[in-house]
Amino acid sequence: MKNLGEAVMAAKRRFAEAGLGDAAFEARYLIGGLLDLSSTEVFTGGERLLTLAETARIGDAIERRVRNEPVHRILGSREFFGLTLKLSVETLEPRPDTETLVEAMLPYVQKIAAEKGDVRLLDMGTGTGAIALSLVKAVPQLKAVGSDISRDALDTAAANAHLNGIADRFSTKESRWFDKIEGRFDIIVSNPPYIRSDVIPDLAPDVRYYDPLAALDGGPDGLDAYRDIADGARGFLEPGGVIGLEIGYDQKETVAGIFKSKGFDLIDAVRDYGGNDRVLVLRDNSQDMSKDQAQAKA
Repeated sequence: MKNLGEAVMAAKRRFAEAGLGDAAFEARYLIGGLLDLSSTEVFTGGERLLTLAETARIGDAIERRVRNEPVHRILGSREFFGLTLKLSVETLEPRPDTETLVEAMLPYVQKIAAEKGDVRLLDMGTGTGAIALSLVKAVPQLKAVGSDISRDALDTAAANAHLNGIADRFSTKESRWFDKIEGRFDIIVSNPPYIRSDVIPDLAPDVRYYDPLAALDGGPDGLDAYRDIADGARGFLEPGGVIGLEIGYDQKETVAGIFKSKGFDLIDAVRDYGGNDRVLVLRDNSQDMSKDQAQAKA
């Protein structure tokens, strides 16, 4: 029977042979996740004997990782902004860069909550529910709707709401952008597909083969989703409401231009941890125009 230390060494060798980066870290992280052990417990518990079932499970996981399946997909969940989120076939694995969107929108949600007493948020293309659920968890006055074209994604988001104890303030809606959305919202957020179609074949294997295509492919220029959101957003925003969007590193000016042409002003732009443009916050400028017209008449 193999012990934990031997399993970690075997995984490290296999990952190194397969050309995976930082094979030692990956081995410890994967096996620790499978056995529900901390990194310290993995490091210090080398003499722990593994059961036959644990040995088989670890062996299967190693081979899956060698085939470029991401570690968190093998484990079935990952941490995001303090939440544990289950993953499924049709959900994009939430990345740390998307936490930038949550952090950027949090002050706006808190401000509206303080002014109105409650906040309504729409998260389009919700996937695991990462963005909406993070904000719901952080702001007790917030209720959110997560929309998606994928029933699998919506079921996963609902399960994650239950897992994190906030199901009473989160609901789902199957819809392609605004097609089946009803009502108005104080905040609209989205991490839409924004990769150009011709770039998809060149993505890293762990993204290309394991993230859902619908969550990646933004059309010929990567901007299809932004156009759809810009076209419909005004009809679903409350006065004073804002839109928060994740963007590709080189899309700030083009996405801001799309929304400007539909009457939205860019009020904030935020870079991610790597220093790349990652989030835009926009507001309907027709409200300002209406105020100016009213003052002019007065």
